[in-house]
Amino acid sequence: MLHAVLALVILVIAALTGGGFLRAFLVAVGYFVVATGWTWFRLRQRETRAAATKRVGEKGDTR
Repeated sequence: MLHAVLALVILVIAALTGGGFLRAFLVAVGYFVVATGWTWFRLRQRETRAAATKRVGEKGDTR
């Protein structure tokens, strides 16, 4: 949701400053896709790390 709002901010700034809408739209879409993808990637990394830590703890491994 945050990334969608920030993408809209890009469009609003472009409109207020007289920038090209098509270019601003493409930048906003690019931002949204990259930022959302990065967020999902980091979330999956965190979940994988937490699951691995939990598995090690269940085995009684003290490493």
